[in-house]
Amino acid sequence: MIVVIAGAGRAGLNVAAHLLSAGHNVTLIDRDPAIVKNAFEAHGIVSLAGDATDARVLREAEVHKADVAVAMLPRDADNLAFAALARTAGAKRIMVRVKDEEYRAIYVQAGVHRILSETDVFIGALATAIEHENVRASMLVGNGEAVAFELELSEDAAVAGKTVSEIATSPGFPSSCVFAGLHPRGSRVEAPRGGSTIAPGTTLLLVSRRDELGAVIDFFTRSSAAR
Repeated sequence: MIVVIAGAGRAGLNVAAHLLSAGHNVTLIDRDPAIVKNAFEAHGIVSLAGDATDARVLREAEVHKADVAVAMLPRDADNLAFAALARTAGAKRIMVRVKDEEYRAIYVQAGVHRILSETDVFIGALATAIEHENVRASMLVGNGEAVAFELELSEDAAVAGKTVSEIATSPGFPSSCVFAGLHPRGSRVEAPRGGSTIAPGTTLLLVSRRDELGAVIDFFTRSSAAR
């Protein structure tokens, strides 16, 4: 996949390095020549020093060939300009990191395909971890109405030894909860099936509505002694 990223701040650089390591063709654009030089020398990322809101720079970056053009510049006004230019040039998908929520509707009108908010990511990860110590990774999904998260079962969890179907039909099972993945200890992530048995110590990948998150966690962390 061909990806052009505007903005080589910490987030932009890390995203670019990750995509490059995953085998994608990545081009990074930033105004600062020193940052561009470091991106190439430290990570091997093809990088251009220039203004990502300048059509000439985007032509040099071959944004017209991009499967995805990503705007991660410090100002929403610049992100909007990049998005409009990339879309006009023919980039297949446009993604932006929104800073000011007032720009969200404008991005939609400009034809941006995906709008990501750092605030949503931060709240989903940090606030959820603060409120629920058993939760590992987490993020907001569904416009912030739901949470996708990892939860490691204890050895004496009441649901241990049961199948996914048995758990989902148990009394008190939260209605919005969905099994997204199973990661048995010492094994690889598996797709959950109705007949999949949940072993003690398994890390569950779950999705639930935010207002049911506490009930979901209580359900899965209940010990067998409490049944």
